[in-house]
Amino acid sequence: MVHTAAWDAHPEPLAVTSAPAPQYGGGSLADLLPTLAAGMGVPDMTAAITELSAADRNCVFLIDGLGWEQLRAHPDEAPFMTSLLAGSRGGSGNPITAGFPATTATSLASVGTGKPPGVHGLPGYTVRNPDTGELMNQLRWNPWTPPQIWQPYPTVFELAHRAGVHAAQVSSPTFENTPLTRVALSGGRFLGRLAGEERVDLAAKQLAAGDRSLVYTYYAELDGAGHRYGVDSDTWRGQLMYVDRLVQRLAEQLPPRTALYVTADHGMIDVPFDEEHRIDFDADWELRAGVALLGGEGRARHVYAVPGAAQDVLTCWREVLGEQFWVASRDEAIEAGWFGPKIDERVHGRLGDVIAAARDDVLIIASEREPKESAMVGNHGSMTPAEQLVPLLEVRS
Repeated sequence: MVHTAAWDAHPEPLAVTSAPAPQYGGGSLADLLPTLAAGMGVPDMTAAITELSAADRNCVFLIDGLGWEQLRAHPDEAPFMTSLLAGSRGGSGNPITAGFPATTATSLASVGTGKPPGVHGLPGYTVRNPDTGELMNQLRWNPWTPPQIWQPYPTVFELAHRAGVHAAQVSSPTFENTPLTRVALSGGRFLGRLAGEERVDLAAKQLAAGDRSLVYTYYAELDGAGHRYGVDSDTWRGQLMYVDRLVQRLAEQLPPRTALYVTADHGMIDVPFDEEHRIDFDADWELRAGVALLGGEGRARHVYAVPGAAQDVLTCWREVLGEQFWVASRDEAIEAGWFGPKIDERVHGRLGDVIAAARDDVLIIASEREPKESAMVGNHGSMTPAEQLVPLLEVRS
């Protein structure tokens, strides 16, 4: 689990090592499923989150976009989940870290594979494919790239299924055959349901279907409301109220010997619509100088330099962005552990020559090449507590 004091301190300007890197190896999303699988006797799994006790049946309910700070700030909208927080009567829930960048494709791959981004190889919203030189969107899987080459490791669900554990994913039917599901969340059965109530009811039945069960279910609409309207909007609060009822509904149906874990892939921060807070790469000649490709997203940028220009781009980005971003070279980010303790060789070239992670409530938008992303109210990706810390709430039967 995460000790939040380290995340509350404001770091010194420009010091890459001062960025609060995710706590891989015992306090991150990548550690959750291996811990649960180890408790069910799946071979070669490590119980890295030592605070969690083994259970015969485990369910992970991942709520897209529900950060730890946002949950704590809305107790009236989420009374059931609030009751599960540490410090509440009988609650024990604490935060863990999402991983860097704190974005959906990266986090779902970390959850499903049990590996950090430097190993599973989905280290951003968009990253360069070293084989083609093109930017690859890892959420939409565009342009097409063979999934098992891009991410070759088996998921924890696959390994659990091989070990005789009943494994199932209950989510929207639109996700069943996507490449991201194949590389991050496949193994056992996929069961598609549109309505949230149908999903949680079916998840409870799947838990009861085996003496040992590992079930995953997912809710995306909270994240969508945050992107469109912001986490300070009535629409977002309404979604939080609804998903809180879903969590309670699932908790009340758990079969015996079950542990339910409620978590998320990232938090979110609202960014004002002005030039001070939204720095437009497409209109800034200094930031564009020497840059071949701009990857990532507004709060977590992978910057790919033209040959021979990496050091100049690094120097310029540090000068222009001042104290608003942590700006690192590829080697500095690797050394600081942003993507985990290990980087697979195939992943190295996917990382930017320069990597910029927002420290303040700012974005590097690209108004011409990324018009939809540049118009979002709520954003995420970086290592601030609002984005990086996600809840790990527990209900046991």
